[in-house]
Order: sequence, then structure tokens, then C-alpha cells
Amino acid sequence: MQEDQAVQALAALAQAVRLRLFRALVVAGPEGMTPTVMVEQLGVAASTLSFHLKELSHAGLVTQERQGRHLIYRAAFTTMNELLDYLTKNCCEGSVCVLTDAAAVRRC
Repeated sequence: MQEDQAVQALAALAQAVRLRLFRALVVAGPEGMTPTVMVEQLGVAASTLSFHLKELSHAGLVTQERQGRHLIYRAAFTTMNELLDYLTKNCCEGSVCVLTDAAAVRRC
């Protein structure tokens, strides 16, 4: 991931509704969610949701797929992982980080 991509992704997440929305999509996993479910779950207006989904999509953090009459939104896990890797690349002052436990958390 390039610096400009990281900045764009972080800027997209630097807003409370978008951060909650992205986290909800991460929890939903590969099945994703429809806008109707997101509106109900997050308690935001449909027009507000649409605006925030567009911002997350432009940052590459969310994908969209049409299934019949429905749109399914999913977290872009590859982009999310690239952002996390970018942020933690030199987390151990240049030494090799050790991945621990099942969640593969970086530990210095």
C-alpha cells in the first residue's frame, strides 16, 4: 500500500458513522449486508448511509455487488489488511515482529 492510499483509507475511517459502518461490515464477514439491514442496525437515514458507503467505497474499504434487486456491501478485507500491514510495518523499531495467538496479533 502506498502512503496516499493509506491516507485516503484513514481519512474515510476518521468519521464516527463510517467507522461504525465499516466495523459492522467486518463483523458481517463475507456475507456482507444490504443497505436496509445497515440502516436498521446503525440507526442512520438511508441517504446518510449512501453518502458514507460511497466514501468508504472510494477509499477501497468497501465493495458492492448486485444480487437480484439487492445490493450487498462487504468490507474489503484485502485493503483492510494492507492498511494494517502498512501501519505496523516497522512497529518493532526495525526488528522482526512475532505473530502470536490465533488472531495473529503482532507483538514486539
